[in-house]
Amino acid sequence: MLLIAGLGNPGTQYARNRHNVGFMAADAIARRHSFSGFSKKFRGEIAEGALAGEKALILKPMTFMNLSGDSVGEAMRFYKLSPSDILVIHDELDLAPGKLKLKTGGGNGGHNGLKSIDAHCGKDYKRLRVGIGHPGHKDRVNPHVLGDFAKADQQWLEPLLDAIADNADLIAKGDDAEFLNRIALATGASGPAPARSEKTPGTNAAGGKPATTGKSHIHQARKSAQPGKLPPSGPMADMLKKLFGDGKK
Repeated sequence: MLLIAGLGNPGTQYARNRHNVGFMAADAIARRHSFSGFSKKFRGEIAEGALAGEKALILKPMTFMNLSGDSVGEAMRFYKLSPSDILVIHDELDLAPGKLKLKTGGGNGGHNGLKSIDAHCGKDYKRLRVGIGHPGHKDRVNPHVLGDFAKADQQWLEPLLDAIADNADLIAKGDDAEFLNRIALATGASGPAPARSEKTPGTNAAGGKPATTGKSHIHQARKSAQPGKLPPSGPMADMLKKLFGDGKK
């Protein structure tokens, strides 16, 4: 049995916060796959249904984010589940808005909901990280995560939630690669432009001007400092000749 825990904070004032994208994804999956209505249990709200022909539960902890593990741990123990039976859906600052990462285990990245779940359930559960982007400075993190998604975000947010719900069966089957591939296909036209990797040859991190690759900063500095023609004499010329030779081919 799969237990899907979508993370967020309870209350209408938090409903559209970036921090509540886990709740949003949980609701989308429950609607798409005709789960039962949510009822109060395990200090949260839980719905029952099936994914890929197997029983599944969706849990939204109502303990507030920092105590998410109290709820998830209680459900895990009641149903005698192991961490490998749990999928946690949560917001991720270190991913660009609309980007996903799916993995088992790993660090909590400073996410208080994951810290709490780690303490109650161990770390070997699956995490679906939903990118909300970083505001650029640590002082702006709290207002960012506890702020509502902007109107412009709806262009990628709604299609992404729909795609997660449409393809949730693949997670239940353990076909993570195909799940991510389907999401990419479904949201490619509406999601934000993907950031280029810093390792992409010929571009910088933003995909703009060509970047220097394959050389150390010392090598580049020496190359840029090397004159085309050395001064004929003097202490500076002697030093440069020792570094670069006499300039003759």
